[in-house]
Amino acid sequence: MQPRPRLLLATAIGAVAVLVAGCTLGTARQGSETLSGTSFAAAPPPGAGVVPAGLELFYTQQIEWGSCDGFATDGDHLKPTLECARVTVPLDYDNPAGATAQIAISRSPATGARVGSLLVNPGGPGASGLSQASVADGTEVAQRFDVIGFDPRGVGASTPQVRCQTAQEIDAERSDPDVDMSPGGVARTEQKNRTYAERCAQRSGLPVLANVGTRDVVRDMDVIRSALGDAELNYLGFSYGTRIGTEYAETFPENVRAMVLDGAVDNAQSPVEETVLQGAGFQQAFDAFVAQCTQSPECPLGSDPAVANANFRALVDPLVTQPAATTDPRGLSYEDAVTGVLQALYSPSLWTPLRGGLTELAEGRGDTLLLLADRYAGRLDDGSYSNLEDAFNAIRCVDDPPLLDRGVVGEMDTRYRQAAPFLDDGRGTGYAPLDACAFWTVPPTNGPRGIDDLQGLPPVVVVSTTEDPATPYQAGVDLAKRLGASLISYQGAQHTATFDGVACVDDPVTAYLVDLATPEPDLTC
Repeated sequence: MQPRPRLLLATAIGAVAVLVAGCTLGTARQGSETLSGTSFAAAPPPGAGVVPAGLELFYTQQIEWGSCDGFATDGDHLKPTLECARVTVPLDYDNPAGATAQIAISRSPATGARVGSLLVNPGGPGASGLSQASVADGTEVAQRFDVIGFDPRGVGASTPQVRCQTAQEIDAERSDPDVDMSPGGVARTEQKNRTYAERCAQRSGLPVLANVGTRDVVRDMDVIRSALGDAELNYLGFSYGTRIGTEYAETFPENVRAMVLDGAVDNAQSPVEETVLQGAGFQQAFDAFVAQCTQSPECPLGSDPAVANANFRALVDPLVTQPAATTDPRGLSYEDAVTGVLQALYSPSLWTPLRGGLTELAEGRGDTLLLLADRYAGRLDDGSYSNLEDAFNAIRCVDDPPLLDRGVVGEMDTRYRQAAPFLDDGRGTGYAPLDACAFWTVPPTNGPRGIDDLQGLPPVVVVSTTEDPATPYQAGVDLAKRLGASLISYQGAQHTATFDGVACVDDPVTAYLVDLATPEPDLTC
């Protein structure tokens, strides 16, 4: 089946200097009066805002801030001015006296008159959010809020951590082109997906997998809100982080003070529509890159945009049988070439390395595209991996019901190829493999939920970019309507826009977060 890109907030590619990610699985700790690793007041404070009965120990815990040394797991450097801590939450909220999890959080303290805390999530699902405490640096928001990043449960520095594959197994998977759509090829791919699901169960544990979804993340956020001393939540969610925000609004509408959702994932969409629309979004981004590239006589895709798709296929298709040479002994596989291109299409800031990578590929080399693919996959300098990919799969497999209808899966593959012809290898048969979620060992925890009748939710702001490749513009329009939210439309070809230096977006978002001033209707930037 054609690749389904992760809904990540893209980061600029450069020399990827990364820290080593620990590969040891965290162990859930048993609950007690002290909840080991977290201190509680001898006479617990009342907590901030609503404290659910039976969860008082969690909601009233005292956060101990300290150094962020050892917290970074994904190669992002945490600024030395940040503080880090861990918040204890139940692993299973239906059994708060049982095993617990530790949620890693970071803080950039307010430097001026403080409004409160602002939680930020970058998306994924499965992306570490600790570096997001720096996302508003240099703005009034950073002056007025303690900006809080966090690694959702199962992710990054939070424990227990989801782990499914070793680095060697991930490298092997990335080298497999997975393009055979014959009955035999589909059967082989499904066996790999089944094995992957079994490894996740064995290496992460069923209790972790059963409670790693967005349903539980939003409950953790409410614990964090209270432990930070905020009666109401301020939240900024990017990409899949908008789904987290939407589900928090569904679960705790009266606990929201302000919420900005940028790069919307609309949970009213079916998985098929979401996938096909995302394919169309990446084709649109590829076309925009082509339009710029073909203005140069040295564009590796030629000078005629009308044949750029075919020229791109001519570059990448030979990799199915013969990887391109790289200074790294792995070489550039077909899958990694496509992944590297997708990574670069998240932002025009990556189009220069994309052009360079395709130029290299025309010369038989693949170093730049491999570097882009490594960044996307969470591979670190020492050859280890963050748990980005495993967490992504584990969360999505419990957040949505699996697709088990082979007719629907085949139709989705066909429609994806039609929506994104630059990604179509010409091997489609109308028959495609079930993905790993079809073989998942725990049931989904989130079902379809309606948000049309929310009571008590204050005004929300949605930001949507007109040519966003990963979360197409219309999803933001639809989500804003469903939430009764203000919509800021940004005309651009990138994934998300808030605090990216666009004053027309940042100024009304800042006024909203600080003063609760709603943006002007139908604001377009």
